[in-house]
Amino acid sequence: MSDTSIIHPDHIRIIEKKPQGWLFKALKPFVTYRQVDDINDIEKLYGITKQQVTVELFRINGGKLGFYIADLRHKQYYYCGTEAEMIRPKLL
Repeated sequence: MSDTSIIHPDHIRIIEKKPQGWLFKALKPFVTYRQVDDINDIEKLYGITKQQVTVELFRINGGKLGFYIADLRHKQYYYCGTEAEMIRPKLL
């Protein structure tokens, strides 16, 4: 997914499950209205740890490899599939 760009709100996070573990994609904001030191510090922003997010992601699909979406504001989680191209349709 390194050559794929997706524009989305900061409360939406894209997470990839690889054989080595969970990979949280870092945000690179082009506009932000938040006064925070680190836009990628989800615990500070949303009161949830990465470990709590990965537990929820594991529950929805048994930790299957592929891409997931986490809506941290609403605490909703979605499995997209194994290809990065499957993320956009799920966001829409």
